[in-house]
Amino acid sequence: MKLNGVLIEDTFAEAFSMKVARVLITAVSDRWVRVATTEATGFGTSIIGCPSEAGVEKYLTPSETPDGRPGAYIQIFQGKFEKLEEQVLERIGQCVLTAPTTAVFNGLSDAEKQFNTGFKLKFFADGYDEEGEIAGRKVYKIPMMEGDFIIEENIGAVGGVAGGNFFILAENQMASLTAAEVASDTILKMEGSITPFPGGIVASGSKIGSNKYKFLKASTNERFCPTLKNKIEDTQVPPEVNGIYEIVVNGISVDAVKDAMRAGISAATKIPGVLRISAGNYGGKLGKYKISLSELL
Repeated sequence: MKLNGVLIEDTFAEAFSMKVARVLITAVSDRWVRVATTEATGFGTSIIGCPSEAGVEKYLTPSETPDGRPGAYIQIFQGKFEKLEEQVLERIGQCVLTAPTTAVFNGLSDAEKQFNTGFKLKFFADGYDEEGEIAGRKVYKIPMMEGDFIIEENIGAVGGVAGGNFFILAENQMASLTAAEVASDTILKMEGSITPFPGGIVASGSKIGSNKYKFLKASTNERFCPTLKNKIEDTQVPPEVNGIYEIVVNGISVDAVKDAMRAGISAATKIPGVLRISAGNYGGKLGKYKISLSELL
């Protein structure tokens, strides 16, 4: 099939289950929201080598937050709730509490698990903490040099989905990059999903394991490397394609991932020079979710 004149390959993206916490961070200005969320989601591209996967879901206006200030949702992913709770505590404690003017609230009203992150962080106050309430939420006030750091008592987590993806194949690198930027920006406006890689874009699309080195968990996806298309027999790069980027999508549900993929693909196919859309799958080795591109669109 084609979308906006771009070929959509008859394939599927293979995604897998993970646990996810959704955190709402606010601050006095957009600048400090961006600083805090960037720090809190750093080193969170892939669970292959990072302690968790993390990213900014969506930026919020003051009318959308409990304390009437600019804010953003972030999502943090791990394989187990226990490890996820550790990551939530460490990332908020080290990267958000330390950022000027920030406050933290639970981002999930209906959660499978509740982490008492706020209760644990209140001990930083060395006994000077106070309980309070903001928009019906129980919070702790932690005195600091700048004033009080506010954090809700509990942060919620659910079973989420990671690894939704699509590949953007274009006639050159810059056309593919432009399309990937537009797709990532489009997904950033949506509810329930994140694109955890740098700027929302994957330059280093990979496969499970290695053809040559047993010690590697992942290695380059040579079938989609343009510079190898004339060097390997099973290349998936057409002769006219010279640039490929991948968009990886995680979310609080499979529907959130599908919605983000659909919107991202639609946006990418409108960019001149984009020739086709594909996706990554690994023969069922990675996860139970198989998201067909044709059915998605």
